[in-house]
Amino acid sequence: MKLIYTRDEILADAPYVRANLYGTRRLHGGFDARGSYASPRTLGRWPAIHAWRDHLLAEGGELIDASTQVLRAPHYPSAAQMKLLLQNGVTLPLWNSLTTIGIIEGRGRMLTTVTAPNFQSMIDGDISGTATAHLNKGLLVAHGLDEGGDGTDRIGAHDAMWFLVRDLALGEGLHPIPELAGRDVRPGSELREMPALSPEAEGLIKLLMNVLMVEIRAERGFAFNIALLRDPELFTERRSEAELAATIVSQIQQDEAPHVAYLQLVISEMRRFQFKTADGRIEGKTFIDPLWTKVSAWHANQVPLLQREAARELVRGCLAQRKDGKSLMERFDALE
Repeated sequence: MKLIYTRDEILADAPYVRANLYGTRRLHGGFDARGSYASPRTLGRWPAIHAWRDHLLAEGGELIDASTQVLRAPHYPSAAQMKLLLQNGVTLPLWNSLTTIGIIEGRGRMLTTVTAPNFQSMIDGDISGTATAHLNKGLLVAHGLDEGGDGTDRIGAHDAMWFLVRDLALGEGLHPIPELAGRDVRPGSELREMPALSPEAEGLIKLLMNVLMVEIRAERGFAFNIALLRDPELFTERRSEAELAATIVSQIQQDEAPHVAYLQLVISEMRRFQFKTADGRIEGKTFIDPLWTKVSAWHANQVPLLQREAARELVRGCLAQRKDGKSLMERFDALE
């Protein structure tokens, strides 16, 4: 089983037969000879992830739960609530949502600049055949390029794709670009929570856990938006454009799958590693598990509550000036 890969192998594209074009706009990825969409930088990345995962499981390791089952709060607004808004001409909540996703995706480009610390020096035993050992060999760079592109406008990555989804479904320039509030930060996250590790190692692990939870929440959002865009009762004057938008979302969803897979794998590997500390060898799960519990609970419970409050305030503001605003708000609440 091949477990060691070069940076070039991790970043390699499949041989595309046709570029991923929407009009004159080129998006990343492409299509193979069968006409199937192929995500960027997955020719070697996916086989590598599968090999590392198989190796971990064969060695007696186990994967942390990285499914949407870790999420507890329902999507807000619900599909029925958003449909009610759209059918009554209230487009700002969806516009802001799609725009915000695109902006956040663009910020993900920062992963191309992240350098993981030398975990091998901290761990007892050879880790060269693991996902952890490949963070600086293309995994972080590939993730960042998927999200925010290469810094040029030549080929659109996920940020540009979400903006295109928004414009196809709702029309370009329909509303102003929203100002994003400050990032919600987990209380206590600025403190040392894994003192047995170096600050650099702890910071990187926290970053990966947070990014993984953002990706898990995004996974549920894909199904929500695809169903909305493909609802024949919505976007009736832009039906073909909305269908194209749904196709783009499905491409993004496919692109995101290796992100969840490698992040899940890295955290799962770290649970099993024997870390060398001042107090001797410590199994990773003794400090990984408590931190993962806190990070996942924050994203699964508290972040949705904060986002719900902001979303509800936006809806209330949209309806406040309408003659039928009160009755629409009542109908909106009744659908929750």
